[in-house]
Amino acid sequence: MKKIGSVLLIILILIFSYIAYDFITYRTKNAVSDAAFVKTDKLLTLGFKVSGKIIKLYKEEGDGVKKGEILAKLDDEDFKVALKRVQKEIESLNLKIKALKEKRHRIKNELDIDKNIAQNRIDSLKEKIDALNFKISANLQNLKKLSLDEKRFKKLLKENLISKNEYENIKTKKESLKDLIEAQKKELLAADFELKNLKERLNLSYIKRKILKELDLEIKSLAKRKEALQKNEEDIKNKITYCNLYSPIDGVVAKKFVNISKVVDKGYPIYSVVDPKNLHIEVLLSEKKLKGVEVGNSVKIKVDAYPNIDFKGKVLKILPASAATFSLVPRDIASGEFTKLDQRFIVKISIENKTDKLRVGMGASVAINRN
Repeated sequence: MKKIGSVLLIILILIFSYIAYDFITYRTKNAVSDAAFVKTDKLLTLGFKVSGKIIKLYKEEGDGVKKGEILAKLDDEDFKVALKRVQKEIESLNLKIKALKEKRHRIKNELDIDKNIAQNRIDSLKEKIDALNFKISANLQNLKKLSLDEKRFKKLLKENLISKNEYENIKTKKESLKDLIEAQKKELLAADFELKNLKERLNLSYIKRKILKELDLEIKSLAKRKEALQKNEEDIKNKITYCNLYSPIDGVVAKKFVNISKVVDKGYPIYSVVDPKNLHIEVLLSEKKLKGVEVGNSVKIKVDAYPNIDFKGKVLKILPASAATFSLVPRDIASGEFTKLDQRFIVKISIENKTDKLRVGMGASVAINRN
């Protein structure tokens, strides 16, 4: 019996030694941790970009969704009423601007026509005045000559060298020329008067052109107001669009936060959508176990929910800061009191043989092969 007991003791010692050796060797070659979880970078909490009352929810928890598929809808009636009001204001402004532009066009044409007519008449009168001045000057020279001829003929008549009829002819020519000169002077005065009036009329047309500038300013002001209304119109159209909530990814509804008829604020969570294909493992690995752990190292994964399935993966990232770095209550060592704690770093691991059974948040354990 003593021999049998000794043999059994030796066997047990060998078994425990092997187990201990295997355990130590395994943990020497692998960084092992049970603080691992199934995670995703595509767990999105979705909300509306505007406030309002929910009138439709299209999905329930667990339902599949496609990218761009509508998930929920807000009551957009108030926005549509506001849009119609703004569009009517824009339409009214368009009519006003059109009327002002037509008025400006009409006034400008009238002023251009008046200006051209006045300018042409002025040019014509200047030529007429020049011609009259020339004629009057020439006739005055002729009148001077006829006056001398009259005196000479009168002397000749007294000496009976010419007939009375010849003298009367010269006298008649002189009087007729004097009358003609007087008529031409009157015509010249009338032309000068008309020229003065036309120049005043032309100056008045330049003054009236200020109306065009005033109309331009009014049109510009209305155009700016129209631009502001168009921006408001675009904003309201966007808000109407924002009353529909769409899925940004292909995935599954993980959580529904509200019910129909609830009034929600901008950004309030409505649905949480997850992409079940975009999964990875995140492990909180002790800094003491980081030795030999590098990007690309192979990983053995065991998910708690499925202990009989062996998952494989590779190290994707080792985050550069410890989890405690982002703690809401950081440690204060200003007093000099300090207790050294083991820091943990997040290591992201891919899952090479994913299955539909995996769910975000499941617990797991990993063994990362060290280099």
